[in-house]
Amino acid sequence: MSKLPIVDIRNVSKVFTVGGGEIAALRDATLTVQKGEFVCLIGASGCGKSTLLRIVAGFESPSSGEALMWNKPIPGPGPDRGMVFQDYGLFPWLTVRENIGFGPASRGRPKAEIRETAERFMALVGLTRFADVYPHQLSGGMKQRVAIARVLANDAELVLMDEPFGALDAMTRERLQDDLLTLWGRTGLTVVFVTHSIEEAIFLADRVVVMEPSPGRIASEHRITLPRPRDVASPEFNEIRRELSARLHSHHAKTAA
Repeated sequence: MSKLPIVDIRNVSKVFTVGGGEIAALRDATLTVQKGEFVCLIGASGCGKSTLLRIVAGFESPSSGEALMWNKPIPGPGPDRGMVFQDYGLFPWLTVRENIGFGPASRGRPKAEIRETAERFMALVGLTRFADVYPHQLSGGMKQRVAIARVLANDAELVLMDEPFGALDAMTRERLQDDLLTLWGRTGLTVVFVTHSIEEAIFLADRVVVMEPSPGRIASEHRITLPRPRDVASPEFNEIRRELSARLHSHHAKTAA
């Protein structure tokens, strides 16, 4: 891993003005992410997970502190960072091939290059035979594969995922978790992944970052050293789950008090 982090969040706070008042969504968050790392953010609703992700994506600016990518301030959204949402965000009037090729097309790439890129990433996510299908004809899991492929086809170095599997049934979710880890292993991508699920975070991540609310802040970080593929039924996995669950409940109790 490079010594220079791909993402460097330094004492970042975010305050929103709502109805004449102010809400501190994030306070003094400091986090570094190395190239090729898979980091999961977990915590209760309102703890700033999505706000932090949106700042890294360039959709929001910090109220104070610095948000850097490759040691340069993040000026706004860019193709080097791709965002994957729970609701897929696909263009319903475009086919699978056209959705995946949208980024290169919008940058004016030649038609042959756009087609080759779309074909390559359709194959990577196992959707080649659905190339001419529209989003409404796909299952939830397939839609999410298209969303991930679209980000990869846009030359993203960093993939930001905001509870991408939260709306899927358990079996589809498990299959996509495996698929994502395979893609991550093949491509060398850097992934920052928001989830409410402790099990999902332990299964996927190199490092789990626990956040707590009121105001949103980073409470602790936990490196997951279990070898992959990980067995969710193993004693080692469940020991980490108990530890993280206790940490989260401790934060919730402290916040309630």
